[in-house]
Amino acid sequence: MAEQKVLNAVTALCRLTARGDLAEPDILQDAGRIMADLVTTDDWLPDAMAQPHPEYYRQYLLYGDPLDRFSLVSFVWGPGQRTPVHDHTVWGVIAMLRGAEVEQSFSMEDDRLQAIGEEKTLRPGEVAFVSPSIGDIHRVSNYHDDKVSISIHLYGGNIGRINRHVFDPETGRRKPFVSGYSNVLVPNLWAPGV
Repeated sequence: MAEQKVLNAVTALCRLTARGDLAEPDILQDAGRIMADLVTTDDWLPDAMAQPHPEYYRQYLLYGDPLDRFSLVSFVWGPGQRTPVHDHTVWGVIAMLRGAEVEQSFSMEDDRLQAIGEEKTLRPGEVAFVSPSIGDIHRVSNYHDDKVSISIHLYGGNIGRINRHVFDPETGRRKPFVSGYSNVLVPNLWAPGV
């Protein structure tokens, strides 16, 4: 039954991303519904894709579309872990499965990184969106200092091999990076310098 839930979501996402007539807001709306449905129950994620690391968060590839139209990823946050300030360069939907995470959004103003609004907390069953057109720079952290949190991310491309950026919060200077995946057994061949 758990496998069927993921298969249904992947099938719906394949159909959605195969359509050529949808604008990004429509894609986000429909993808948001698919992702919200996926995280309504916490009974489907394999244990192998839910393992934390004691020092840093993990990004497990659940499904990579062979045409790179989208990727489905589990993010596993150990207690107190957080990302650097970063961007995505593609649209994304974040759906909270287990625990909670905190997001702080940023923008670049006159080559300076500026926080936008207050931090937002995402709880199980809730979804959030990122995109260069609606806001694409943020920092995310595990809400909990004493337990693991897991969110399921959907991106409009293969996020593990997309050239993106991390930002220095003091200077706004950006540095390129490619994230790769925690469950790939070969080196990240797309990373600069490899």
